[in-house]
Amino acid sequence: QVQLVESGGGLVQGGGSLRLSCAASGLPFSMYGMGWFRQAPGKEREIVAAISWNGLRTYYADFVKGRFAISRENAKTTMYLQMNSLKPEDTAVYYCGTPRRTYSFSSYPSDYEYWGQGTQVTVSS
Repeated sequence: QVQLVESGGGLVQGGGSLRLSCAASGLPFSMYGMGWFRQAPGKEREIVAAISWNGLRTYYADFVKGRFAISRENAKTTMYLQMNSLKPEDTAVYYCGTPRRTYSFSSYPSDYEYWGQGTQVTVSS
């Protein structure tokens, strides 16, 4: 049974930082690309960042370039999202996910099969 568990969300002032973690189990983690997505109330789920199975390839949405950094530790079956210079518009539930195909690298939610339960990030102005 595949499980993805996010942690690290919370309330932070604008300009602050948070580090999200996504702990995976039940799948050969090192064979899967991973992604971080977010969903704000009334909006669709959108890509934040994605990382390839070996960590050598990354993708960032334009609105987080230069502020967020995605990484992974295959030995710990964990993925991270370092979020700096947070803005109120970054407020959302953040989800980690994995595509349905091994060695896949995608920024499209429709390519993802497994999702965590989400962690709330709230940025105050």
